[in-house]
Amino acid sequence: MIHHSGRIEVICGSMFCGKTEELIRRVRRAMIARQPVQVFKPLLDDRYGVERVTSHDGQHVEAQPVDSPTKIPTLLRPETTVVAIDEVQFFDASIVGVVDALADQGLRVVLAGLDMDFRGECFGAMPELLCRAEEVTKLHAICVVCGEQASRTQRLVNGLPARYDDPIILVGAQEVYEARCREHHIVIREKVGDR
Repeated sequence: MIHHSGRIEVICGSMFCGKTEELIRRVRRAMIARQPVQVFKPLLDDRYGVERVTSHDGQHVEAQPVDSPTKIPTLLRPETTVVAIDEVQFFDASIVGVVDALADQGLRVVLAGLDMDFRGECFGAMPELLCRAEEVTKLHAICVVCGEQASRTQRLVNGLPARYDDPIILVGAQEVYEARCREHHIVIREKVGDR
């Protein structure tokens, strides 16, 4: 089925709010409707296997890992009408032009990603993608401290809140993430040597 016009749909929120689960649900519905779908993800995300997108509850779909958003158009099959991209916040700013071009070609583009980093600030190209989307779905997790709706991702390193000047992406660190509400989200704003 060819869409009459392209569109961008963004699913966003904190960790553990169900973004990937919702992306997988939309992908499966498109497949049921016999719409040819291709799923992509950043090569950087290898938590549950390199060639699949997996939700925290174990649902998964096959995906093509790419190291750059500019590779996505070159990997598209001619019959594809739906493109899904998970963990979109990890891509550089070129993702915006790629996504816009796909939608301009009449494709339905479904994106999922964190809208804020662990500091509670905009994550990567997400603000630009949110502005360009025809549809935005912001999901919420449950705050592990109080049980209210959580909109932020708390990073803990060795059991303590991460520092503001810690790298956005920590590879190989002993880190844990939790969903937190605004009130219980903590970021240490001291210099690295102060601890």
